[in-house]
Amino acid sequence: MKTFIKRNLMLFFRDRSTVFFSLLAIFIIIVLYAVFLGNVWLTDSMKNIEHTNALMNSWLVAGLLAVASLTTTLGASSVMIDDKVKKINKDFNSSPIKKSCITGGYIVSAFLIGVIMSLATVVAAQIYIKCTGGDWFSPVVCIKVVLLVLLTTMMNTSIVCFIVSFFKSHSAFSTASTIIGTLIGFLTGIYLPIGALPASVQTVIKIFPVSHAASLFRQVLMEAPIHTSFNGIPISYLDNFKEYMGVTLSFGGYVVTPIVSILILIITAIVFYGLSLLNMSRKSR
Repeated sequence: MKTFIKRNLMLFFRDRSTVFFSLLAIFIIIVLYAVFLGNVWLTDSMKNIEHTNALMNSWLVAGLLAVASLTTTLGASSVMIDDKVKKINKDFNSSPIKKSCITGGYIVSAFLIGVIMSLATVVAAQIYIKCTGGDWFSPVVCIKVVLLVLLTTMMNTSIVCFIVSFFKSHSAFSTASTIIGTLIGFLTGIYLPIGALPASVQTVIKIFPVSHAASLFRQVLMEAPIHTSFNGIPISYLDNFKEYMGVTLSFGGYVVTPIVSILILIITAIVFYGLSLLNMSRKSR
């Protein structure tokens, strides 16, 4: 399996266009934020808070980290599609390699690519925040972010592998990638903050696990900026801000705790990994 995983990693990073398009959604979000959005989503009652630049940059970066692992694992899955289109998968299936190893190789390589690209995004994000007047991440924040990257990538890889297991052509895969890349900004509350949407749409978005991943990243990365910006401001304004910007998620009067969000990500990963293995093993027979 190690050789197969190495082969998939080399194929992905060798194709620069695949690497670029796997990061395209992130580039689009950055451009939209820099050119059109900025601090526009701060409500009128919060216009007077201090250090909004550092606050909103941390908010943006948190959303990007939730997006990065999904789009890059989706790009990594193009190797599986290429193998199907070129009938290379039949050579693998007829070889002495166990089918479970082949399936596991695709999943593990997609996970590793997602982790590598997400950690690269973390480094770039830290440099961006520092250059725009923010602070370096503390060691505790760095550890939390790395753990969230691993957990979020594990969850996103499971979902992506399950979706991609149904495709047999580049056209279907490209269409799905376009749709997912378009929707991901809304699902993570970047194009429009969750609080700016109708209540029914908010409920739908909060059901998606990727929204909980974005919420967890925001709670970690925005903790220090929020403490600075909302120092001396009534707690009610802070609670409104967190809910409006998707820092915290709530259903009715219940605010989802970080532990619950983590459990949602873990359960989602287990369920979709099981479905992926079942579907990919069945189709390889």
